[in-house]
Amino acid sequence: MAMSRKGRGVWMLVAALAALPAWGQSSQPDLRAQDAQDTDAFLNRHPDLRYRKLGKEAQARGRLEEARRFYRLGARHADKLSQAALAEMWWNGQGGGQDRALAYAWMDLAAERGTEFLLVLRERYWAALTPDEQTRAVQEGQALYAEFGDTVAQPRLERELRRGLSEVTGSRTGSVGGMRMLVRDDRGQRYVEPDVFYRDEYWQPAQYWQWQARQLEAAGRAIGTGSVEVGMPTTVPGLRD
Repeated sequence: MAMSRKGRGVWMLVAALAALPAWGQSSQPDLRAQDAQDTDAFLNRHPDLRYRKLGKEAQARGRLEEARRFYRLGARHADKLSQAALAEMWWNGQGGGQDRALAYAWMDLAAERGTEFLLVLRERYWAALTPDEQTRAVQEGQALYAEFGDTVAQPRLERELRRGLSEVTGSRTGSVGGMRMLVRDDRGQRYVEPDVFYRDEYWQPAQYWQWQARQLEAAGRAIGTGSVEVGMPTTVPGLRD
């Protein structure tokens, strides 16, 4: 089924969505948080954010197969923006074959938490599928939920957060204005503020998912969905049975 120009524009927004920084978009970005989150010490224990970042970088270089692989790894750790990016790539045949039924299944998974703009995109996908594609989308979705749904993917990430909080160490030195934490990685060494690096919302599972919900809301505001016209969201029978 051919897509309108407006429809193609919507799909491309999903790729832009995946390129959002891990900390989201804000008119007044928290530069201290950005510094902390951009360290290897932070990203190594936040594989959802790390693999999305790597996927974004690979996509920007035109390495689309590699981007798919990284987004899939991010998706295994409950990253909804990685899952949405995979939906976009499967829909458009970027980095591999085109499979619109599988693309829908990925977008349905991305919308699992009821995020409004992802639900809108999911419904747009569904409306564009043929009846045969809709049938297969249900089958594909069952397999995806078994491996990538929040029931299994969130505990996978939570284990990383707990390990990271117990393992991450840094040299702390006194400095004018308080304490700083020295971190070293491939980009050299620099100081970050430990009170920012160790915020509960970055490491404690319950607070982390609340923080992630705020990031998804920020992403929805950043791309907007006002030009997408769909009916009421529908539940696809059997997708999560």
